[in-house]
Amino acid sequence: MNSKEEQTNSKVTNLETESSTKEQKDENDINKLTGDNKPDEKSIHIEDEYKFGWSSYSEITNGRFAMIGFLAIILIELFSQQPFLKWAGIS
Repeated sequence: MNSKEEQTNSKVTNLETESSTKEQKDENDINKLTGDNKPDEKSIHIEDEYKFGWSSYSEITNGRFAMIGFLAIILIELFSQQPFLKWAGIS
């Protein structure tokens, strides 16, 4: 091999080494970022007990009943072929 080929080969080898080192650093950075963001045990636990007043349980329950109500109104309008207010005798 001549000296130009050796220089080219050494440059290619150096570039490969630098890129593999950079990839390892990137993976380590990602692991550090994701590893530090673990949620606390307290934040994972959601209480499923009824509490009087404004609580997350009552808000979730209220939202679910609202979704069921809207679905019922849509189904009534689809099957009766008339607006809900007319079907209910309000208008």
